[in-house]
Amino acid sequence: MKSTGIVRKVDELGRIVLPIELRRTLDIAEKDSLEIYVDGPSIVLKKYQPACIFCDDARDVINFKGKNVCPSCIRELQAK
Repeated sequence: MKSTGIVRKVDELGRIVLPIELRRTLDIAEKDSLEIYVDGPSIVLKKYQPACIFCDDARDVINFKGKNVCPSCIRELQAK
């Protein structure tokens, strides 16, 4: 993991602010969703990308009845 040298305090509601430079660098826009992971003593934030429920591929995902499915898995399901 690479340190940015940026330090932020947690406010009364448990929030932190991600600096604009960091958001620009990582292409995080207002209202974007972030996934939160715990890795030992570390908290990891990752820009959320919906992935296929079958193969976990995140390219060209289509939402079908509330579930994310990729074109490859759709073709495979149609073949059966």
